[in-house]
Amino acid sequence: MSDRLSSQYFMSYLCTWLHTFYWSVLLLVAVTGTRLWCHVILPVHSLWQLLDKEGMDTDYHFETLHGNGDHDGADVTSWVSVCPRGLWKVQQKQTHEGSQQTNSGDDASCSSSYCPRLGSLCQVRVRLKANVDEADSSVSEKGNEQLSVQLEQSATEVAEATAFPRCLDSVLQVPLGDWITLRLGDGQCDITERCVERMTVGEKCEILISPTGPDVSVPHPAEENLPLCATVELKAFTPGKESWEVCPRDKWQWVKSHKERGGVRFRGGDVWGAADSYSRALKLLITLHYHVREATPEVEEQTDTDTGHLPSTNEFRTIKAELHSNMSLCQLKLSQPERAKASATKATQLEPGGAKAWYRLGQACQMLNELEEARQAFRKLLEIQPESPAALKALKDVASREKERNAQLGLRLSKMFS
Repeated sequence: MSDRLSSQYFMSYLCTWLHTFYWSVLLLVAVTGTRLWCHVILPVHSLWQLLDKEGMDTDYHFETLHGNGDHDGADVTSWVSVCPRGLWKVQQKQTHEGSQQTNSGDDASCSSSYCPRLGSLCQVRVRLKANVDEADSSVSEKGNEQLSVQLEQSATEVAEATAFPRCLDSVLQVPLGDWITLRLGDGQCDITERCVERMTVGEKCEILISPTGPDVSVPHPAEENLPLCATVELKAFTPGKESWEVCPRDKWQWVKSHKERGGVRFRGGDVWGAADSYSRALKLLITLHYHVREATPEVEEQTDTDTGHLPSTNEFRTIKAELHSNMSLCQLKLSQPERAKASATKATQLEPGGAKAWYRLGQACQMLNELEEARQAFRKLLEIQPESPAALKALKDVASREKERNAQLGLRLSKMFS
């Protein structure tokens, strides 16, 4: 499975397990003394608090729901996915068509031994249902033997991920009708990756995609029929790893890759895609919390040319603050001031000298009409960057809005007592 799927279920399970383990071991303290407290309980308690405080905050658009469908006995899974056009509800129907795996039970069909995981290169094809009905490609008529040979041959053909740009006007971020190669975990197409995570080689599934809530910020083309119905096929994939199997150095490379990809998407106008990339990076950073190293001059010299080094404490805090600050900017663009304020606050706590984070915190407070907090944020920005035009202008706007609010309040009071 990919890192996002692992993060969603693994973190929830881990928090519950840590809670139970923490209180169970606490009963043994009276017998074992302080050694158990120092070596077991405190580390578990710290990790539990870290996951509870930060791990679930960035998962606001990845709520996953499960249910069982009653159509032909197929498994139906529902979740909310993110794309450049906002949040979309996806319903996936596992048809098990063409699957050559001999597994017992639903759990076995999604075993990590048979499903793609983080870093897997997957050969997939996505087609709209109308195109599938028109296409003359009936696998069942060709026979299971021919399909089995095709799958065995295709397993050695997966070489590298297909590079193609994201389209802001499209829900599915993959070329339709063609076999392409995706690297699971990159976040090229959230809907497609989420489908492939539960599929086996040769399997096909049907998906129904519909907009959810007011978050779909791009208008629908008049010719587009909603909801969209499509099929996803998995031809082959290379081995991958669960997120907890990935070594810390590789995770750090994933973090930097997601951060860079988020910047590219934001500059291209894909705000939702940028927020998705920053969210993925933040989730991976949580697992690196206890792997950071203390920076020394000798270590810094060695790591200047080392692309696979672990981050130092300062480097870890800096990139984490930047990710929260960038996430705040995305949330401001998406008219989510409360979330933007929370993200910017985390950024300022991690890097008190970050000018951008203070400015975005002030902007979020302005949108929430919390003018005093906005003034404090902009004043802090002036301390960092004296004579900053943006801060001076923002303070004038805050003073103007306060004056207008006080005038309105005075008018109401005069009417009340007149």
